[in-house]
Parts: sequence; structure tokens; C-alpha cells
Amino acid sequence: MEKQGFIREGVLRLPPGFRFHPTDEELVVQYLKRKVFSCPLPASIIPEISLRNYDPWDLPGGSKEVKYFFNLREAKHLNQKTRAARSGYWRAEGKEKKVVASKCNQVVGVKKVLVFCRGKSKPAAPTDWIMHEYHLAYPDSKTGACMVPRGDWVLCRIFKKKRATKTEDETEEDDSRRPCPESSCVTELSDESSDEEEEACSSTRA
Repeated sequence: MEKQGFIREGVLRLPPGFRFHPTDEELVVQYLKRKVFSCPLPASIIPEISLRNYDPWDLPGGSKEVKYFFNLREAKHLNQKTRAARSGYWRAEGKEKKVVASKCNQVVGVKKVLVFCRGKSKPAAPTDWIMHEYHLAYPDSKTGACMVPRGDWVLCRIFKKKRATKTEDETEEDDSRRPCPESSCVTELSDESSDEEEEACSSTRA
């Protein structure tokens, strides 16, 4: 896809008509897990970035788009409730949410919600910028025996919260245009192919 000129400013631009609407489970299982264990990704659509060097409005991609990034966390920051940024910080809000795999009903990841606060002093003024941060869950030691993680990667979904409330007609129109509400339109994989790739990846790490 790079040869077709879809990559701009380090971010993959999908052709007109394509949308990237992954579920929490798809983000964790199909993208984050494969990234952590160095397995092939379904699509090279999520770039790596060091979030501490950016403010949310300066991140690659359109200002109105939902943005997805892989971010490598430092060991000393793993248990902190804040994430450093260029001119402020991200502050955790509310409780963590478990991400459960639908096939086996097993917790595969954890989702945190953070809000961007402008300024380095604490408490700082919160903004409308929201980040969903996903990290893997390790329910037992069996996974680690055959697959070795390659760094503490997290997957971040960043967007600006809309303040204006839509009318009922506008909401219905948006819903009618939103494709694949329960699955990714770009990276939807069959259960069989996903299982085969994960088994192949696991065997190479054994």
C-alpha cells in the first residue's frame, strides 16, 4: 500500500470509502498481542510513536480523526496514573475495563481511559482530548512459556470529545452511514485464519 501513496506523515491513509472501526477485542487480540509478540499484523495501519513528545493536537493524522498508535512504555511508568506529554499530561479517569475474548470468555487485555490536561502543574486544566489505552493481560504463565514479549507496548486510541449534541435526525443519519459496527471493516479475519496464524506464531517462539 505504500507504493500507492497511502502513507502520509507516517500514518496510513485509507482509500475513500474505507473505515477503520475495530472493537476493543480486535485491538487487543489482532493488533496489540501480535505487536507485543512480534507476530505479523493484519494490516500495517497503526504506527509507532512516542506519545511523551507530542500534544494530542500535534499528533500525525487529521484533527477530526480517531487516531491509533503503538506506544512503548518505560518500566518506571508502568503503574503511574499519569502519562507525560509535551506541554501537559494524560490523567487516568475512572476504573479500568477488562477486555474479554468472546470465543473463550477469557480476559485478554485491560482498557484505561485518560484525559489530557494542559500544563505541567497538578492539578491542571482538563481538555476535551481523550485517550483509550490498551495493554495485555497475562492470566497465567503458560503463554509466557512459548511466547516472549518484545517490550511493554500499549495501543492508544486518541480522539477529541465532541461537545455539541446532535439532533435525533443527525444521529440516525450517522448510524445509517456507520459500517460494520461490531467488527473492523478493514481487518476482519475468520476465526480459522486467526487461530492458524496464532498457532504458527506460538510455535516459532517455543
